[in-house]
Amino acid sequence: MRSAERRSGLGGEHASAGIPIRHFVAACVIWPLAWNAVAAEEHDARTAQIVGLGAATCRQFTADAAADPQVRKDYLAWAQGFMSGIVLSRPPGVDVGLDLNPPTFGLMAQLQFLEEHCARHETVDFSSAVETLYKRLRLEGKT
Repeated sequence: MRSAERRSGLGGEHASAGIPIRHFVAACVIWPLAWNAVAAEEHDARTAQIVGLGAATCRQFTADAAADPQVRKDYLAWAQGFMSGIVLSRPPGVDVGLDLNPPTFGLMAQLQFLEEHCARHETVDFSSAVETLYKRLRLEGKT
């Protein structure tokens, strides 16, 4: 036993569990770091799955639409495909018959919704804006 350990009276062991202090301290330091890494991977995994125009931020969508208004149609087409994928992935009995182009909230209204949402939330991904639109369409179907 080292002299410092002898002087401390701990003898290099955590008093209650018989765990060497250096292992106990290492676990206390490493565990939160590992937990943060897992949480970051989970967050990144969701973002990494989005491809195409939906991976852009709302700020990029707004800039692209300002530079070439025709690109708005491309974003809207991506949004419709993404929402179709959401509908198909829902559990049985959920969102059955949901109209992604209802007469009361047509494609141009949806595009305007996305533009307004992105103007207010520039830092979110366009795919998140589309998820918000999807939730709005679910409400539309209930009216």
